[in-house]
Amino acid sequence: MAGTLNAATLKLLIGDALNELLSQKLRTFLTLLGMIFGVGAVIAMLNIGKGAEREALKMIGAMGLQNLIVEAHSYNKEELQEIREESLGLTHSDVQAALHTLPFINGYSAEKQIKLFALYSDFAKADATAVGVTASYFTLASMQTSQGRLLSPEDEKHVAQVAVLGSDVARNLFADQDPIGQYVKVNHLWFEVVGVLATPDFNKDAFQGVKLGGDRNQVFVPLATSQMKLSAEPLANELDVVKLQVDEDYSTVLAAKAVTQLLSQRHAGVEDYQLIIPVQLLAQQENTQRIFNIVMACVAGISLLVGGIGIMNIMLANVLERTREIGLLRAVGATQRDIKLQFITESFVISVVGGLLGIVFGLVLSEIIGFYSEWAVSWSLTAIVLSVSICLLVGVGFGVFPAIKASKLNPIDALHTD
Repeated sequence: MAGTLNAATLKLLIGDALNELLSQKLRTFLTLLGMIFGVGAVIAMLNIGKGAEREALKMIGAMGLQNLIVEAHSYNKEELQEIREESLGLTHSDVQAALHTLPFINGYSAEKQIKLFALYSDFAKADATAVGVTASYFTLASMQTSQGRLLSPEDEKHVAQVAVLGSDVARNLFADQDPIGQYVKVNHLWFEVVGVLATPDFNKDAFQGVKLGGDRNQVFVPLATSQMKLSAEPLANELDVVKLQVDEDYSTVLAAKAVTQLLSQRHAGVEDYQLIIPVQLLAQQENTQRIFNIVMACVAGISLLVGGIGIMNIMLANVLERTREIGLLRAVGATQRDIKLQFITESFVISVVGGLLGIVFGLVLSEIIGFYSEWAVSWSLTAIVLSVSICLLVGVGFGVFPAIKASKLNPIDALHTD
């Protein structure tokens, strides 16, 4: 075994290490558990972290980083009557006031939920929602069509009975038929389908409690048409949601303070709305993800530490059990370097096996956490390489002390050990 470390010697060392570890199956398995859990936790943490970051950026993009979202609160009938004595709720006048008095507001969109009694086509009935929106709604929500066109300012101007369908409701109402040019009935009115939205490339319909545009199961009609031709609840808000677009070179946080002050004056101090700043939602998401990463990192660190201590224990036990073997090897010419190399190889082999099993465990764990938490999972080669590298470093590092101890055994004393 003495001399240079060539391929044949390395193969022999690995073979001996595997045989030795297989001879102590239970001890080896218990040692592997720490490495498996550690590697798995690192992979799951990085995969889910990367997936959540991508998903958050997509959803924030849908809301618009330069947008401010004003949502009207909902109340029961008694509360609403009391509030309407002070405030008219969210209205078109609020939007016009913002556009005229706040120079950094350069655009807006508005929407109003339609109280839906019936929604069907000539082919099927659908369980969906309907909403009246301005033409600018789709631009500010970064929405595109897969078929046809979006609503236009002309549709609003002429109070047109046209509709754009979400991908799911289009499929439910028309199955394999081409929806464009067909008609859907919303309550008592027929609307011509002029477009079908592309399926959003994110999985959730809400982010940090905020509903996102592009709901796959919604019907969109011109806001003017919905307000003039479809009935609304008495005392209800004129608008449910307003998006205000802020100039690119202006802080949305500062803009939010100005909008809050304006709305507070117009609503007589009644907070019958909430103002949402997408940039702050992104910061909240990052903070949540940071906490998750810290927890997973602690789990991974403890597991790898336990695994490393386990490797040290199994190697020290092997040294005690194989004292006579070590003495014989030294007697026939094995050097201290050879003995060190043999025990470090065993530590390396158990680390590799733990790392490989940990990869499988980590991928499965990522899918399980992603499935039950509805978090996105993004496979990361970096996560796999990093976790296995740490596993090998810990395993070999904790195997050095037993290897040194084995190499320093006195051959004569070792041979006389019972």
